[in-house]
Amino acid sequence: MEPIGRLFVGVHFMLYYFFNVRNESQKLFEGLEISRNHELCEKWLNKWPTIFLTFKDIDGLDFASAYDQLVFTISDLYQKYSFLLESEEIDEEDRKRFKLLKSGEGSKILVIRSLSLLMRLLENYYHKQMILLIDEYDVPIAKASSKGYYQQMLEIIRGMMSTALKDNTSLKFAVITGCLQIAKESIFTGTNNFVTDTIANTGFNEYFGFTQQEVNKTLEDTGTVQYAKQMKEWYDGYHMGEIDVYCPWDVMNYLRELQRNPKAQPVSYWKNTSDNAIIRSFIDFAGNSITDKMETLLSGGYILQDIDENLTYDYLHSSESNLWSILYMTGYLTEARISEGKTAFSPDTKALKIPNAEIREIFETTVMKWFADSVKKWNRTAIFQALWNQKPEIITREMNLLLWNTISYHDYKEDFYHAFLAGIFAGAGYAVESNKEHGEGRSDIVISDSIDGKIVIFQVKYSKTLQAMENDCKKALEQIDRRLYAKEYEDDCDEILCYGVAFYKKRCIVKAAECNKVK
Repeated sequence: MEPIGRLFVGVHFMLYYFFNVRNESQKLFEGLEISRNHELCEKWLNKWPTIFLTFKDIDGLDFASAYDQLVFTISDLYQKYSFLLESEEIDEEDRKRFKLLKSGEGSKILVIRSLSLLMRLLENYYHKQMILLIDEYDVPIAKASSKGYYQQMLEIIRGMMSTALKDNTSLKFAVITGCLQIAKESIFTGTNNFVTDTIANTGFNEYFGFTQQEVNKTLEDTGTVQYAKQMKEWYDGYHMGEIDVYCPWDVMNYLRELQRNPKAQPVSYWKNTSDNAIIRSFIDFAGNSITDKMETLLSGGYILQDIDENLTYDYLHSSESNLWSILYMTGYLTEARISEGKTAFSPDTKALKIPNAEIREIFETTVMKWFADSVKKWNRTAIFQALWNQKPEIITREMNLLLWNTISYHDYKEDFYHAFLAGIFAGAGYAVESNKEHGEGRSDIVISDSIDGKIVIFQVKYSKTLQAMENDCKKALEQIDRRLYAKEYEDDCDEILCYGVAFYKKRCIVKAAECNKVK
């Protein structure tokens, strides 16, 4: 689920519990601002038959498997309304159709018309029009686009939406959310009674997240005010029109964790729920052309980029500009606040930045995984030979070439370069140990060649200036010697090689200590 998707899902649940005639939600909304509007509650609170459906799980490597997921989702939906089978308002033919869809055995035509059928049956049962809530409507076509069955899935989703929304007298109104503007995806052909609202508008944005005032009140109520700074750094920063909001999913998860463990640190509560394919496909597609922009974002800056809100999924990967647009519309990037008069640009151009620490961590993890996968394809023979033959000038040259072919984030200093160095040797048949404890401290990287009985010890320094690199290299070597990093290997190998490495932005210098032949 993308960041924007996490903002939407809570709203749908709230609407479902508020409108649905089968719920008794008075106590749920008691004390909230909406409960003070007695006229509104009298008209809408638990007064309307309501369907809530999410397409978030409609995925598959091919159309057949994705369609099976859709059929299961519809079957699960129909299970919730099994009571209709006992109704005298349903005729025998509709009862047969209901049973087929409920059992997952309905034809493709029945699946396409499943929503409109259920809406009609519920209207007949309650004698009132339906409210339809659909979350992540575009997930099936997004997945289909990335996996090669776009047109097949588009036909199904378009048919479902058209029959449910166009000229459907059973429909009171519908609320549909997704990443791309719904009217532009060619799903709603002939349906022109839409009111669209995007993250760039100001109409409803404060309702799709927690405002600062709401977070402050929640922290006070839970006795966790001391965690306000961490909460803001990690989960705030979504700028939508004139409104700034926190991601409610993250806020609630962190608060729940704090109730269990007052020492809990903020983490990404959703990074393992998505493969972040959008970011990875972006990097794979754009390659070196986006390096400078990505590094600016990772260092906390902003970039200026034209945004097209009228995209369809089949054209996402047709240009770099489209990919920046989708990163913005899915919430991986947000609009930066630029002071008036500082920069003037067209209405379609936006200043974009990473919203918070949570999303930055996702970018960093994805970038490092991309580098690790990319480096395996490069010819590293020269650097390996230079490593074992103790030729630091060649190692320096080769590592500089690699640095210019990756995406760095300079604010991470040693941590980034540590991961960069480990990534070069990982997957090449060598044993790689990070932050190995020995002697009187920890070395950064230890590379082992068990066949030839050789050990390489790297100590990494991040230089604050270009001029400091030479001296920092010497300090790294002195640290290896002073803290006895090599001593524990003397009985286990034939040769120990020690290198000091200094990094400054996209430059490095490598120096070697005298080769230590173990006797």
